[in-house]
This record gives sequence, C-alpha cells and structure tokens, in this order.
Amino acid sequence: MRRHLDVAANAFPLWVLAACGLAFLWPATFDWFKGPWITCGLALIMLGMGLTLTLDDFARVATQPGAVAAGCAAQYLIMPLAGWAVATSLGLEPPFAVGLILVGCCPGGTASNVVTYLARADVPLSVIMTACSTAAAVVLTPLLTKLLAGRLVDVDAAGLLASTLQVVVAPVAAGMTAKRFFPAAVRAVQPVAPLASVVTIALVCGSVIAQNAAAVQASGPLVLGAVVILHAVGFGLGYAAARLLGHDRRVARTISIEVGMQNSGLGVVLAQRHFPTEPLTAVPCAISAVTHSVLGSLLAGLWRLLPVEAAATTASWSGSSPSADA
Repeated sequence: MRRHLDVAANAFPLWVLAACGLAFLWPATFDWFKGPWITCGLALIMLGMGLTLTLDDFARVATQPGAVAAGCAAQYLIMPLAGWAVATSLGLEPPFAVGLILVGCCPGGTASNVVTYLARADVPLSVIMTACSTAAAVVLTPLLTKLLAGRLVDVDAAGLLASTLQVVVAPVAAGMTAKRFFPAAVRAVQPVAPLASVVTIALVCGSVIAQNAAAVQASGPLVLGAVVILHAVGFGLGYAAARLLGHDRRVARTISIEVGMQNSGLGVVLAQRHFPTEPLTAVPCAISAVTHSVLGSLLAGLWRLLPVEAAATTASWSGSSPSADA
C-alpha cells in the first residue's frame, strides 16, 4: 500500500496538469474550491510537512545564514529583473507587462515548500526562506514594482504577516508538536500525507484556472510563453547562483525552487486591488500560479531520481525518517 501511495504522489505533475485541463474546459469542476478552502488546504499541506520535521532541523538551518541570505537576495534580484526583461523583450501590452513584473516582485510562495519536499531538498531551509521573503515583501514588493513598472503597489503588511503565520508557521509548528508528543499516530498518518498534499495543490491550481478561465483563454500564447520563461529563468539562475556561491546541491535545489516559485496568489490579489481599471494585469499572475507548480513539480520529479552529496536532514515522501537521504 505504501508503495502505491508513493507512486501516486510522485505523479505530481500529472495531477496538476489534469486539474488545470479540467478547470480550463469545465470551470465549474473546481470553482467551488476557493477562499477559505484554499487557505485551509495550504495549511493542511504545511501540517503534513511539520510531521516530518524536528527542532534540530531548524537549529541546523540556523547554522547556514549564508544560504538563507543567498536565497532571499536571489529572490528579489533575479525574479523582478527577469520579469522586467521578459516583458520588455517580448513587447507585452502594458497590463500584461505590469502583471508579469508584479509576479516577479512577489515573495516565495508556500507551494515552494511542497516542491522542496518532493525534490528531497532542504525543507526547513525552504520554510525559513519563504518566511523571510514574505516579511521582506512588505517593503520590497511595492518598491521594486514601482521602480520596474512605474506604479506604486500598496502591500497589506498585517495581512502578509497574518497569512505567513496562518498558512506556514502555525501548521508546521503543530505538526512538529504532534511528532514530538504523538509519534505513533504520526507514523500512521505519514504514508498518506504526501498524496493528500499533492491532491490539495492540484485543487488549488485548478481553482485558479477555473476562476480565470476566460482571461487565460483570451491572453494568448505570448503571455503564457512569457510566464514560462520567467519561471524557467528563476529556477535556472537560482540554482546557478547557489552553486557559484559554493553551496551544495541540496541547498542549491532549495534556492532554485524558492526563487523560481512565487506567491502568485498574492500577485492576483494585488493586481485586482491596485489595478482595478486594468483587469488583464491579474492574468499573468493567474497563469503563474499553475506554471510554476507544473515546472517545479517536473523539476522535483527529475531531482528525486538524482542523488545529492549532502547528508543534511530532509523530508521524504516515503514516510521514512527525516534523516533519510534520496
């Protein structure tokens, strides 16, 4: 049974692609999964990750301040500049260009933690990078968007912090507490947790497409291509930068994923709130939510097949102890 669950979880890209296809053709299939459902779903995923982590994992990450700094710096250097460069070089219409730049200026999203989990990279490092980039977004997202897109975007600082606590920090802490005090129950749940996380992410992606199906269809291949290029550049340069700075492959994978995957949901909210006269600004953000999940999951599937030299702690989809290596 455990092997079948693991095989199903490893098919993450197929789940996401299937959900997106169904949502595009029949939006009503996923239109119900929105609002609090998405928040609860992401929190459930983070709870499952917390079940694989211990305080020792985070203590180890605290000894790697260079990796955290490198990841956050790459997040806000590579993606914003890439968004501007891609939008300019492809000659995107202003609403699409602003939307693409806005995506690039957003912090890392919680989906990056899931893909890090799948790739057998450094989950505690990913969680800390997500929290740090989210906190920095209070200043850097509006500042960089103003500099690169020429318009000021206000960021709800309290909302960002509340979302981080609600969707990332609290569930992970709850999972770690459960692992500490209820180890037998956690061992029983762990084999099912990976597949539950995969299904939830597929539902989230399907929901985004369902709610923006008409806009996605009308945007054409140029915008889709621009979003794909943006995230591909993020994954590639994020990994290259980490390796050039001397980090091992596990850390490089983590930074690559963290840089390549944005909080596209935040981009959708900001676009709708601050560019109400340009509804097309939200379209690149909606496409991004699916694109980075598909590219990230494909990359994670490849990396799961390749060994890494670091023996650092990481979470395993097989339900084994966090210290198990790929």
